Amino acid sequence: MRDEPAFQTDFTPAGRALCGTLMVQGTTSDAGKSTVVAGLCRVLARAGVRVAPFKPQNMALNSAVTVDGGEIGRAQALQAQAAGLAPHTDMNPVLLKPSSDIGAQVIIHGRARMDLDARAYHDYKPQAMAAVLESHTRLQQAYDVVLVEGAGSPAEVNLRDRDIANMGFAERVDCPVVIVADIDRGGVFAHLVGTLDCLSETERARVTGFIINRFRGDIALLEPGLDWLVARTGKPVFGVLPYLHGLHLDAEDAIASTQVDRRAGEVLRVIVPVLPRISNHTDFDALRAHPGVDLQFIGPGMPIPPADLVILPGSKSVRADLAFLRTNGWDRALQRHLRYGGKLIGICGGMQMLGRSIRDPDGREGPAGTSDGLGLLDFDTTLAPEKQLRQVTGRLAQTDAPVRGYEIHLGVTEGPGLARPALWLEGNRPDGAISEDDQVLATYVHGLFDDSAACGALLRWAGLAQAEGVDLDALREASINRLADSMAAHLDLAALFAPLQRHATLAGLSEERAGLP
Repeated sequence: MRDEPAFQTDFTPAGRALCGTLMVQGTTSDAGKSTVVAGLCRVLARAGVRVAPFKPQNMALNSAVTVDGGEIGRAQALQAQAAGLAPHTDMNPVLLKPSSDIGAQVIIHGRARMDLDARAYHDYKPQAMAAVLESHTRLQQAYDVVLVEGAGSPAEVNLRDRDIANMGFAERVDCPVVIVADIDRGGVFAHLVGTLDCLSETERARVTGFIINRFRGDIALLEPGLDWLVARTGKPVFGVLPYLHGLHLDAEDAIASTQVDRRAGEVLRVIVPVLPRISNHTDFDALRAHPGVDLQFIGPGMPIPPADLVILPGSKSVRADLAFLRTNGWDRALQRHLRYGGKLIGICGGMQMLGRSIRDPDGREGPAGTSDGLGLLDFDTTLAPEKQLRQVTGRLAQTDAPVRGYEIHLGVTEGPGLARPALWLEGNRPDGAISEDDQVLATYVHGLFDDSAACGALLRWAGLAQAEGVDLDALREASINRLADSMAAHLDLAALFAPLQRHATLAGLSEERAGLP
């Protein structure tokens, strides 16, 4: 019978603080690396450890603007929040934003540097690794512990050469590695053993143990498999984390599917068309969490159903996504939606689609050229060389409700339609537009619904009479704390963090033993 992990009600380093780098890798994408790092950041921050998150290379279209004026993956911004820090570009020095199936914009230290296809980026990796090591060194000097998130899986042997995201980084900085597997997918023991078998001898040696994530059921039925895994690999299982329902956390890339209980009575129907290069769909997290909103993401080939509000999201390739929208007949559906009195919002790339034209003279997002917009607002957009990156605060023009968010866009938009701005930002700067008939609203600001007052005001504008906003920050904080509580209860933290105790002693760990649910 295996010993169960200690139930840790307190985790307080005594004497000198923990120090060093610990990396969390996964057997697959979406195994739970991001959430495990976020939870562990909160565990350590609660204990007074100066901890920072780090992801050498991220590939995602969801990004956040940092305090130093760059952009990083949203998962690292969430992890920074868990650590009690403002997000910084050093936390994700290489960000790849896909623009096609084989090409991506390459962002180094928060700034877009170039667009490369997969083969060209592979050749560029030595330079990218230099940026990664530079950022990691700065974080090591500023913090006690750096918690690193890998990308995808270290078992992708075709990518081992010049790897900067998983074992290539771990080997370079000589850090221990914990491997996370998602049992909810099935085949968890095959995933873990197979991953180890794909590693080199030195890579296997730096794996200190495993975390099994998203378990549902009776732990006693899992124990024979855990015993076999330990005997087969010689590596410990640090713990089995339960499946936590209802977490409200920023998704790294895939559209999250968290469901909430809808209240009885009036419900606002909101539709978001899913474009091939949809970006920053975390804009809609507050709406997905709202009990008075029925939000649906509509995919390719699906008709846009009757709704109160349609929102065109951001896009990494606006002209191509606009063509996709037309191919699906969604342009005609939007016209019908407006004829029946529905409301329409365009955010960032969605805003650009609402105008008369989108010009890309230098081929910033694809082949150079001009596309006709939907013609619903009287302005034109030109994609410029420099990306606009800033955190913003302001107010809604119609209601004075406070707004806070961020801008990430290449476009410069001009035209008479901007004479009726949707927002007034700090410095009395106008943003976006509202149509003369008050049915169409456009803005460059991501996070439009994140402030509860702005969320409530926009929902009332869209037709939800008794709308109150959702406190998204409070939901995130509660979710991060649930993660940390779960990890304190179900992981052997002393064993997990043992590699970081070279110059430290851990104390305050409860000797109480508790069964896992």
